[in-house]
This record gives sequence, C-alpha cells and structure tokens, in this order.
Amino acid sequence: MRQVLNVLLIGLAISLSASAYAESSKAINFQLTDINGKIVRLSDFKGKWLLVNFWAPWCPLCWAEVPTLNELNKRKDFAVIGIGLDYGPDESVVRDSASKHNLEFNAVVAGGSRRNVDSPFRQVGPVDFYPTSYLYDPNGEIVMFIPGQLRVNKIQSFIDEHKHKGAVSNVVEHDSQTANSSADAVKEVTFRKTDPSAKDLQKKKIQY
Repeated sequence: MRQVLNVLLIGLAISLSASAYAESSKAINFQLTDINGKIVRLSDFKGKWLLVNFWAPWCPLCWAEVPTLNELNKRKDFAVIGIGLDYGPDESVVRDSASKHNLEFNAVVAGGSRRNVDSPFRQVGPVDFYPTSYLYDPNGEIVMFIPGQLRVNKIQSFIDEHKHKGAVSNVVEHDSQTANSSADAVKEVTFRKTDPSAKDLQKKKIQY
C-alpha cells in the first residue's frame, strides 16, 4: 500500500511540474548577483537563447557537461549562466570550482543552499538533483526543462524546429531520474501567472 501511495505522489509531482510549464508563457525576470558582484537579469539576454544550469561542486556529472556548456556559451545567439548550490557555508568554493573545472560561462552565481528562502532556483524552477538546466527562448520564456545531463544535439534540434515554426512550444523533458523528483520541491516554486490563453500553448515531450 505504501509503495502504491509513493508512486501516486511521484506522479502528482511530475504532473504539477508539467502543468506549471504548460500554463506559464512568461518566466520570472530573475535578478541574481554573480561571483564578481555583477547583477544578472533575465531581461539582459533578450534576443538570445539562455541556458540556466544548476550544479554542485561535489557532482561529477556536472563537470562532465562543462565542455558542452562552454561551446554553447561561445555562440553569438546563446548564453549560459551557471548557478552553484549546496556547497556549504564558504562561497569561495563556487569560485574555486568554477576555476578548477574551467567554466567559461556568461556568469557564475553562488546560490547557497536549496533550503534558503532566497535560493535562486525559486526564481527559475525546481532543482531536485544535479545537474538541472532550464532553456529560455529569445523572448524570455522557459521552453525546456532538462533534469540530468544535457545533449547539445537535442537542444539544437529544438532550436531549429522553434525557428522553423516561428512559435513557442513548451517542452518538459524527463529521463529515468525524473521519478526521484519530490512533490515538495515542485510546490516550493511559484511561477508568475499569465494570460489564460497560455494554456493553449502546445506541449511536447522529448525523450533522450
């Protein structure tokens, strides 16, 4: 009985997460401060694709995708923001980790603990494991949620399709790790309410 209940709760968490993206056309215009003291806002990247990547210093999978993220950030139509979380009380760990693993991003942010009420993920979306990334289109809308390692070919295919259609599709990407998502983490994030017409946006699922 308990196993059945757990499965239902996990299903509810995934459903809530998918619903949030389906009903949200415009994302929150987040405001963050990077490790150099510079203010970084979503609106600064209007006209570009933006990937917000959440990582932790102790996460080996996070470092495995750094070369891919660096290449994406070199593109004129693309930018990457890396947000370090759950690294303990010493923020210098974020700077040291970024240097050690050669993060060549537009900005690197020390985000503290996910338990903090002002944690940056609350301005973006749920982070239940590392790495987790969110892709914003040039209009500032979240169009792809990537739990786990990203694959650049999938991102490029989506961008090409997006440009071809000239329309926004909301994408919720799930892999085998999605089953570990918790209902609490989803509920902690408040998305900006949008016009009801946003419910008509097409939602696609991409499987890796």
